[in-house]
Amino acid sequence: MRKFGLLPRIILAILLGVAIGTFAPEWFVRIFVTFNEIFGNFLGFAIPLIIIAFIAPGIGEIGKGAGKFLGLTASIAYISTIAAGALAYFAASSLYPSLLKNASLSGAMENPEESLLKPFLELEIPAPFEVMTALIIAFTLGLGMSAIKGEALKTAMIEFRSIIELVISKVIIPLLPIHILGIFANMTYGGQVQTIISVFAKVFVLIILLHFTMLLLQYSASGALSKKNPFAMLKSMMAAYFTALGTQSSASTIPVTLQRTKNMGVREKTADFTVPLLANIHLSGSTITIVSCAMAIMFINGMDYSFIIVLPFIMMLGVTMIAAPGVPGGAVMAAIGLLQTMLDFDSTMVSLMIALYLAQDSFGTACNVTGDGAIANAVDKLTQPKL
Repeated sequence: MRKFGLLPRIILAILLGVAIGTFAPEWFVRIFVTFNEIFGNFLGFAIPLIIIAFIAPGIGEIGKGAGKFLGLTASIAYISTIAAGALAYFAASSLYPSLLKNASLSGAMENPEESLLKPFLELEIPAPFEVMTALIIAFTLGLGMSAIKGEALKTAMIEFRSIIELVISKVIIPLLPIHILGIFANMTYGGQVQTIISVFAKVFVLIILLHFTMLLLQYSASGALSKKNPFAMLKSMMAAYFTALGTQSSASTIPVTLQRTKNMGVREKTADFTVPLLANIHLSGSTITIVSCAMAIMFINGMDYSFIIVLPFIMMLGVTMIAAPGVPGGAVMAAIGLLQTMLDFDSTMVSLMIALYLAQDSFGTACNVTGDGAIANAVDKLTQPKL
């Protein structure tokens, strides 16, 4: 099973879910609905813990280091992430009305959840605290750890993060295909699956196009700054892109990214510092995916997705992406709290969001690590007289 990757498992889960929802009796579908009820409540319990476990030590670790050098790298990475989110927003808001015009759930029924089956039992697993409380605690602890010299709390938080990483990699991620199977079985039984599959296909294509558009913008800006050919720079980084497609992990791709960044002409000292840092804080590809998927779900549910609503979400997402755990689907896990508090996503919408995101996670990761080379090159040029 370990050799059977997450993406094939997600695809198999979707196909099995559609088949079960089409041919299986109601009681059989409700077994998976009951699993989803329990798993969804556990996920809701874990979200505040995930937020604290990754944001707090993430900010604490980034807060110290190479001073202005680190600040410059982090600032450019944040700007790139926000620009990626804005690109996704304007593309989605312009294209979705025509691209997804026949994909509205709200037009079919006043409340789409009315057609879904109910679980055999409902199990309450209260979260330890609200998501917004978790965010405030995480930022307070993270900023505090970066301001003081003590290491005890930071060590404890890093160990806590390791525990939550195990929960994500050993419990949540392995069970997600079953969760997604249940979602599609229930939606197929309720007659909604054609809309969702249509959205999957169209949004997937748009996201890939936006990834390459973002990479062209990143390398055009970085190339103009350093007077290098952006297409030659991109060609040099393609080994990192395809490695990330296979590993589905920015961290696992660092050796290749580092080598290709140096081959691109970035000085060794700059590359050695920026590449490992950017693997953790620069997630422009993941941001494009999350914003595009979130807006697609908002669109088909007839929700307001105006810029004044989505912009604060994008800005917070740029910070939260620092906390994304280094496992497949980690970015969307870190973003769930924001989806719930800032975009009013319910449990069904969150589950769809996870399914949409995981279906193309490797492409988002590939965009992330390839963009790291452009930022490393820009930092190298801007800091050249100081090194």
